[in-house]
Amino acid sequence: MTIARVLFPLARPFVAGRLLATALVACFALAFLAANPARALVEIDITKGNVEPLPIAIADFEGEQVARDIASVVEQDLKNSGLFRPIEKAAFIDKRAGIDGVPRFEDWRIINAQALVSGRVTTAPDGRLKAEFRLWDVFAAEQMIGQQFFTNPQNWRRVAHIIADAIYKRLTGESGYFDTRIVFVDESGPKTQRVKRLAIMDQDGANVRILTNGNELVLTPRFSPTRQEITYMSFTGGSPRVYLLQIETGQRELVTNFPNMTFSPRFSPDGQKITMSLQQGGNSNIYAMDLRSRSMTRLTNTAAIDTAPSYSPDGSKIVFESDRGGRQQLYVMNADGSDQKRISFGNGSYATPVWSPRGDVIAFTKRSGGNFAIGVIKPDGSGERILTEGYHNEGPTWSPNGRVLMFFRDTPGENGGSSLYSIDLTGYNERRIATPSFASDPAWSPLLD
Repeated sequence: MTIARVLFPLARPFVAGRLLATALVACFALAFLAANPARALVEIDITKGNVEPLPIAIADFEGEQVARDIASVVEQDLKNSGLFRPIEKAAFIDKRAGIDGVPRFEDWRIINAQALVSGRVTTAPDGRLKAEFRLWDVFAAEQMIGQQFFTNPQNWRRVAHIIADAIYKRLTGESGYFDTRIVFVDESGPKTQRVKRLAIMDQDGANVRILTNGNELVLTPRFSPTRQEITYMSFTGGSPRVYLLQIETGQRELVTNFPNMTFSPRFSPDGQKITMSLQQGGNSNIYAMDLRSRSMTRLTNTAAIDTAPSYSPDGSKIVFESDRGGRQQLYVMNADGSDQKRISFGNGSYATPVWSPRGDVIAFTKRSGGNFAIGVIKPDGSGERILTEGYHNEGPTWSPNGRVLMFFRDTPGENGGSSLYSIDLTGYNERRIATPSFASDPAWSPLLD
């Protein structure tokens, strides 16, 4: 699915607009801007909590229905991030906002739009879709970014996500996460006889595709950080197996047959290894497998249950859970198994740790007093924060920019089941991700190529 990207020439050199690169939630100095429109400052501060989202106007793109569809997806992506507040189109004074000319900035200032997106979608002579957009700093009256994309018409939704990523990056200074996918376990049927199949979808819940037929139980799918490949567990005839699955081709490869139960396979940052836990009697230990040679290296050797390993983004360390101290807690060790240290000391049990792509925190599930919480903790054990609590929260996974978590939450009752949710790193903007049926065990992909 090739998408050609072309930089759009600036209408005028961007000088006055300035960005603060440390941000997760948007804020804007309205009083300063009103008094000093020539020195407009688009300031996005993600070091704070629940600050007002940035008002942004996204005009209907010029062109046929697909143009309006692309603009709608861009608007929804930015809104879903919690950082932006798209202004209702009924408030627009300039109804056209064409891409060729300079906007009438005074019309957008009146409705307090601080950024403006305009665009156009046409069909190129070779039949490809041509999508163009411009992002404007309204108070500085300057273009911030402009790009063109050429692709097959069926890729229109991907183009929309890529445009949203470009806007997100320009206004926050950080990479976006919209042009990504989620692999998860689709669950259907009665609660006592759930059929579990691997499925994949865009990060916003669109384009759901089933990857396995449901004849065998599947668990813990995990994306490779370097390509569109997943590892997962499958039970065929009661025997656990770890597979690699190429998403685009559907080719499945057996990693190896293990004589005992296998848990939580996960890739190393370079995609060359898988770390997992293997059960032996009443305990389990953590191993690493080189995917080229299939050689195994044992990393822990205790009489406890060591499981759920996750590499740090530089590959130098692994976080895992262990009950060696009497209950499940989080431990960090070097990637070769040395220097194992406990990092969690709060009340309750800790599980399913996963290292942020940024390297600064580790997400986890915590059970205490009957509640299940999703939280984060620094690799040295300091700074523990609970982001959300519920009846049964589990299985956090990170967006590739490390700013958003997705997880699943069970609902009680005979007809209850799991649903996917996302929440940002500050603990705000929690929202449910719609899926065709019950869903669990999400895993976020890297940005698509």
